[in-house]
Amino acid sequence: MSLLLGCIADDFTGATDLANNLVRAGMRVVQTIGVPTSPLPADCNAVVVALKSRTIAPADAVKQSLQALAWLQEQQVQQIYFKYCSTFDSWYSGDVRGNIGPVTEALMDALSCPFTIATPAFPDNQRTVFKGHLFVGEVLLSESGMKNHPLTPMRDANLVNVLQAQCQRKVGLIDFKTVALGGAAVTARVAELQAQGVSIAVVDALSNEDLYKLGPALKDMRLLTAGSGVAIALPANWGIE
Repeated sequence: MSLLLGCIADDFTGATDLANNLVRAGMRVVQTIGVPTSPLPADCNAVVVALKSRTIAPADAVKQSLQALAWLQEQQVQQIYFKYCSTFDSWYSGDVRGNIGPVTEALMDALSCPFTIATPAFPDNQRTVFKGHLFVGEVLLSESGMKNHPLTPMRDANLVNVLQAQCQRKVGLIDFKTVALGGAAVTARVAELQAQGVSIAVVDALSNEDLYKLGPALKDMRLLTAGSGVAIALPANWGIE
């Protein structure tokens, strides 16, 4: 089987979580440290490139991510997955509040991608998104231990607000009610958001069931951005169990 999914992870630990979820869902996965310099095994159908870009300046994170993308494009992968932390944290310094947005938009530009989703939801690790707000266990992100993180303090749990502050494109929301209705409803909501000028949508997910319902709507998206959770629903889009 050809290489189907190419993933760009912003750190090694998160890359491992992502690779693990893909393997559990049936994919044969290779994880690399940095952009590979040698050929991949012929029988793998996903690769996760682990960068170290979470807490570096946005311009540097963009540069590293585009280098990884260029290599993945050479491998002719069918879909790109930008993986970040399930607490949505990244560079935080002075007036700069994160590099998730800049990396996402750089990848969208490079891929001529008109629309993508963003969700750090990872229910297995008690990371859920409800009405666009990220919860860590039973508390909002902004009330969790991430509030005063020394490198990436997270003081706003509203991911639409957090991501919009990092992006030039308009950010919207696909809420839990839409997700609960399944892939067709999500696809219809995407079309509605695009008509409103939205290019990136934060997606609610309260459980793995929500992620499985979301999965079919992601099949034809050139780029996905998410934590590790969404990965459990992707292999089925290629008929992998």
